[in-house]
Amino acid sequence: MSDYTLETANELADLALAEQDASGDEKIVPAIAEVLGASSQTLQEAFLTAVRVRRAETRARELLAASAAKRTA
Repeated sequence: MSDYTLETANELADLALAEQDASGDEKIVPAIAEVLGASSQTLQEAFLTAVRVRRAETRARELLAASAAKRTA
């Protein structure tokens, strides 16, 4: 996979998740994935992977923060 594809997928994932948070529209990520898939399955897969990685990171950081809060409480 090219650097351009990964960079584009990462940028689009950041923008899509920010828009989802700002608007509350949970359909934005699947809609973007669908548009990407119509033209480039490779970019679609990279985008969806980037979204999953960011969501997993968020969940992991929340778990770590909760664990740290319990220790200091």
